[in-house]
Amino acid sequence: MTTGLEARVRRLEDRVLIVEQVIKYAMGVDRRDWQMFADCFTDPVYVDHSEQGLPAGPFARADFVAVASQVLNGFTKTQHISPNHVIEFDGNDSDRAVCHSYMYAQHLLEGPEGGDSYLLRGTYTNHMLRTPDGWRIERNIQHVGWSDGNGNAVAEAATRTTAAQQA
Repeated sequence: MTTGLEARVRRLEDRVLIVEQVIKYAMGVDRRDWQMFADCFTDPVYVDHSEQGLPAGPFARADFVAVASQVLNGFTKTQHISPNHVIEFDGNDSDRAVCHSYMYAQHLLEGPEGGDSYLLRGTYTNHMLRTPDGWRIERNIQHVGWSDGNGNAVAEAATRTTAAQQA
């Protein structure tokens, strides 16, 4: 049986570990460290980026990583920032939580028509699950508040990735 202090310390540790996973999501993308990115998720993972054209639904983790890397590898540079984490723990299941955070995603693509930059702002809702390997994102929902810049940059980046793979 845990004491009140032990339970509070565990909750604090869980908060830190959950936030770290959400930050690793962003770092994995920007470093093009697709293993780090993959390690953030359960397998399968439910993903809803439908506001950006990716149909919502369950994905095998490897398939979601492939989709993300196909687009993001084509950008010259990216910077994804995920601040302002608010975590709600499931009162009925200590192995589940929801992490709400802001999304600030900058994308640089040198040389396309329409401009070099594309910026997304909004929020993420990450449903977290404690696994034997630690906290993982079980559901990743992206809410776009607004975008600015070259709206065609995502398609152009994916095209560049494909061209580089075929070269």
